[in-house]
Amino acid sequence: MAERPHLNLIANAEQKMLAETARKLVEEKAPVERLRELRKPEHPKGFSRSLYSEMAELGWTALLIPEAYDGLGLGLFDLVGVLESLGRELAPEPLLTSALLGAYPILEGESEALRQRFLPGIASGDAIVTLAYEEEGLRDYYERPSASITAYNAGYVLNGTKIQVADALVADAFVVTCRSAATDSLAMVLVEANSDGVSIERQYRVDSRVVGIVRFENVDVAEDEVLSLEAVPLFNKTLNRAAVGLSAEMLGAAEKAFEDTIAYLKERVQFDVPIGSFQALQHRAATLYCELELLRSSVYAAAAAADQAEEAFPRLAALAKARANETFLHVAKEAIQMHGGIGMTDECDIGFYLKRAQAAAWSLGNTSYHRRRWAELNGY
Repeated sequence: MAERPHLNLIANAEQKMLAETARKLVEEKAPVERLRELRKPEHPKGFSRSLYSEMAELGWTALLIPEAYDGLGLGLFDLVGVLESLGRELAPEPLLTSALLGAYPILEGESEALRQRFLPGIASGDAIVTLAYEEEGLRDYYERPSASITAYNAGYVLNGTKIQVADALVADAFVVTCRSAATDSLAMVLVEANSDGVSIERQYRVDSRVVGIVRFENVDVAEDEVLSLEAVPLFNKTLNRAAVGLSAEMLGAAEKAFEDTIAYLKERVQFDVPIGSFQALQHRAATLYCELELLRSSVYAAAAAADQAEEAFPRLAALAKARANETFLHVAKEAIQMHGGIGMTDECDIGFYLKRAQAAAWSLGNTSYHRRRWAELNGY
């Protein structure tokens, strides 16, 4: 088994202030009940553009982008505190989508032209870039897409269909995984949403997040829009960082679901006593508390490794996402059980957490995928 790195998991004063500011803003302006309005089919975006602009003004969208591209040049550990706060209220604003999932492959890709074109806009919140990597029937074999690029004139032409593309309806551009016909390997290219041959269809998910099917039909891709023709390492690095970011959101959501459930146990009276006085429920709540603490340690260790011990990061990223999948689902299911019948109604906010847990557990790698990666990376 690989050697354990020595990591600092204690946030400094600036990181604590950043996370506290995020939590206050989300609690004040993004309560979970607003999902009832955002999920309506007629809502054009599925999130608040004004709130996202406010997040950008606070610098959240610029955290991971270097100063050379108008960013702040900070680390994943800084962003995790913000994402955890967004997760508490299931905020659907595309911070994870654009500032991490879209920005990282552009930053680490081979095209300086794309860095100059898109990173300043992502940092300011004016541009939204997302990753299109899932396909029907692909499951978790992300390195074997059906979408492909072939050489054409001075560039390439892209054909294929992607599903479950986060924030597809509002994206300015897509980072697309595809197969290079020339090398028969995974490639990653950038395609602007308004390009000829790109069509977008809205999908509806159980967690109310807006995703889309994106079709690419004979889309021209210029040479400087290719991020990599040998993109397996780049994709894995992107997936690892995005998985940790999503795990942070899931941690925040699971903690909020747990806190709301504890509050309900204290106020719900049965047999003339609060049901929280029942020993069986106390034991179940204690188990959830322990699991949440383990999840917090896993997420923070992975985020710290991204900034402090890159060689250990892939292992810890897999561990964090696997634990997040299991823990969030367990907490959400128990929350429904402890709320009783009211927890199954749409009027009760706790149901949103179970729906989000189900969807998030299948995003950016399910539990089996990350358990397998953890085992392989540790030599099992």
